[in-house]
Amino acid sequence: MNKKIHNNLNIENLIKTNVFNQLTINEKELLLQNSQWFNQFDEFQQEEISRGLKANLDISIYAKEEFDWKQMWQIRLGLKNNLDVSIYAKLEYNGDKMEQIRLGLEDNLDVSIYIKQEFNAYQMREIRLGLKKEIDVSIYAKSEFNWGQMGQIREGLEANLDVSIYAKKEFDYLQMQEILTGLFTKVDVSIYANPDLDYNQMREIRNETYKDYYDEYVRKIMEEKRKRAKNNEQNI
Repeated sequence: MNKKIHNNLNIENLIKTNVFNQLTINEKELLLQNSQWFNQFDEFQQEEISRGLKANLDISIYAKEEFDWKQMWQIRLGLKNNLDVSIYAKLEYNGDKMEQIRLGLEDNLDVSIYIKQEFNAYQMREIRLGLKKEIDVSIYAKSEFNWGQMGQIREGLEANLDVSIYAKKEFDYLQMQEILTGLFTKVDVSIYANPDLDYNQMREIRNETYKDYYDEYVRKIMEEKRKRAKNNEQNI
């Protein structure tokens, strides 16, 4: 048997069998480290395989040359947390995308909403964060929005703001940010929510609008104070 397991094909098949599972961790490591099959992997891939062995995980799922070490890492972490890694242990997902899927599975989210090829890892993250906050991600889970735009829409939804005024592909994320800031500060964003204005122009209008709003706010407070003072004098 020792001679046979040094054959590349036999080693690769061996790790999928109960015979291999019955070996001690040290025996497994010794067999693999002395094999040509193990040496086909770079040092980072080997490290992920070794870590899986030490954790008594089924390394046959990811000990494949076509997976880089980042992909192996995410699959190993999924196995460690008893996740259904078959959902993302696929070459079509790079390590960053696998991470977003793994994190979603750990939070029991419906990852099917964002495990689509048209989304990159950053877009997937924004959708995942929205799902975690239980907001309506369908508003921005669209390939027409980049991750920056998605983030601005997500923040607005999390704050229960009306994002419909800026959740449009014609606004870039910096323009969206200016409109979102305006909504937060309760200014009339309709004055500058125009895609023909760049974000600097929007900011200038927003600041001026906010100044007018603030001045009016202060005026009302002072007027209210004067009324109270007058009433107090009359009651003396």
